[in-house]
Order: sequence, then C-alpha cells, then structure tokens
Amino acid sequence: MSFNTFGRVFRFTTWGESHGPDLGVVIDGCPPGIALTEADIQPFLDKRRPGQSKFTTQRQEADQVRILSGVFEGRTTGTPISLMIENTDQRSKDYSEVALAYRPGHADYAYDAKYGFRDYRGGGRSSARETAARVAAGAVARLVIPEVSITGWVSEIGGDAAQGFDAALIDTNPFFAADADAATRWEALVDGARKNGSSLGAVASCMATGVPAGWGAPLYAKLDSELASAMMSINAVKGIEIGDGFAAATLRGEDNADPMRPGADGKPVFEANHAGGIAGGISTGQPVTCRVAFKPTSSILTPVPTITREGEATEIRTKGRHDPCVGIRGVPVVEAMMALVLADQKLLHRAQCG
Repeated sequence: MSFNTFGRVFRFTTWGESHGPDLGVVIDGCPPGIALTEADIQPFLDKRRPGQSKFTTQRQEADQVRILSGVFEGRTTGTPISLMIENTDQRSKDYSEVALAYRPGHADYAYDAKYGFRDYRGGGRSSARETAARVAAGAVARLVIPEVSITGWVSEIGGDAAQGFDAALIDTNPFFAADADAATRWEALVDGARKNGSSLGAVASCMATGVPAGWGAPLYAKLDSELASAMMSINAVKGIEIGDGFAAATLRGEDNADPMRPGADGKPVFEANHAGGIAGGISTGQPVTCRVAFKPTSSILTPVPTITREGEATEIRTKGRHDPCVGIRGVPVVEAMMALVLADQKLLHRAQCG
C-alpha cells in the first residue's frame, strides 16, 4: 500500500509524475474564509523553480499554479482546495538508459522491487519534481499561521559550512546563503562538480519564529516527531536535527539546558535554545529550528557500476538535466514542510484546547 497524504487536520495529497502532463496537490481541512489567490502561492513556486542559474537543473518550467477548487470570490470555502501545475519541458528520451539499468543511490531498484513496474522518465513519483506540489500546499499553510515567520537557508554545501549569518543575504544569491563569503566559495565548488559530471550534498537550515508555546503533543504527535517525518519525506533527505541535534549528545546536562528567567509579562525569558523551541514534543515559544541533510544528486554523468533489470553487470551515466546540488532548491521545500506541520499543529491544538 502507498501513502501520498500527510497531515492530521490540515491534510494534503500530492499527485502526478515528473514527466506526466501535470502535477498538483489537494488540500483538505483548510479553515474557511481565508483570502487566497494564485498570487499568494506563485512567489514560493518561483523561489523553487528550476533553470534560474547554472547551479541548478536547466529544465525550464514556469511552474504557474492554477486553483481548481475550494476557493470562491477569493476566499477558501472549507472544501478541498485543488492546485495544479503544468509540466511543459519534459525530455523523456534522456532516460532511455535508465529504463534498462538502475541508477545507484536513486529509487529505481527499490520501486521495481516493490511494484514490479516503474515510471523511469525522470524517476516518476520519486523525482524531486513532486516537491513543487508541496511548495504550493505550503504557501496555503502559511496563510493559516500568519503569526509565524519561516526562514530557510543553505548552511553547508559539500562539507563546506557557512560561518556567518545575515538573513538579508538569503535572497540575493543563487544558493540561498546567509553568508556572502560562503556563497562565493560555493560558486566554485558547485560549478566544479557540475563540470566534472558529479554532484554535492548540502545542509538546509530552517527557523520558524512567532510559534506560541503549546503547539504539539506528548508522545505520538510530538511537534518534533512530526517535523522529522515531514522533512524525511522530502526527496534526497537523509537526516534531520532539531535544535542542537547530534551535538547535544556531546554536552553535559547543565550545558544543554535552556535556562529560564522571569519575563515582564509572566512568561519565561530563555537564555538559550539548544532544544530548538520544542520540549516534550510541545513548542516553548522560542524559535523552532532544524537542519536538514540532503545527499548528493544520484543522477550524474560520472559512470557508476550497476546492474540491468535482468541482473547483468553494467555501468550507467545519467544524461539529461539535473541539479548538481539538489539541496539548494530544497530550501523552499523545507520551508513548505515546516509551514505544513505548524499549520496542522495549530489546528490540532485549537481542536483540543480551544
């Protein structure tokens, strides 16, 4: 059995393939009366759109979104919202070799093992093209949580971590970097991998501010476990850290604590945020932070040993247009999944606590 739906109250279901005529998403559980037009969604799709620099895939897609249902006179009706994005620049012939042999690191073999059949054109459902639908859904989710501001950026590429942070720089360079020096270094790094027919991994960071204390739940609907599930569902993601993440394992208890002092309004003032804004699965009122690790793109021009569908030894080099670092365009996807989880958790909290 396959699952294409995420969320508990604010739920979304994506549909479509990389080289099909269209792809899209159906959102259910969105509150009624929220102002919504295509113009509220398009800027986020534009941020993720391919072909904007030599550091991403050169596939040219306008990614223009259409609202098909769930909106009347510019406001949500409470019924399912259907969004559609047209595919206009497919090159299925680039995948003729992929039809015969598996790309190591990609989902080719796993899909064949599960279904006994697969759409090899761009990877079908396993293609990162599917994330356009998530970004569209995430734009709607942001309207459910207007009190929250979400910022994502690339913090590391190919093992080279940024040192500084200036949010004003994120949208001024093709890497979504918050560090000008890192952006300069990454230009040579990513371009070198591209010219060599290879690829690089990356780490995307995300921070949500304005999240009030109380969202989430103990045990089985923890805010951090929902975030982990959401981020791990993104194509090419192999790890996530909440707050200090794995670094917390190197600290002593007193160093890992987030000390509190009395605040003027009766709420605590935190002196640290090692927990990433979540304690016991529930938001604390601090910024919710995470880091998401993207593996190197599996579709590369460098020949890699593999087997054919008949089990014979061969090697494969993947032709076509691919991101030399898929983590770069992963930033708007990470932001979208953060928004989708927080919108869902807000509605869950309201359902129980009013």
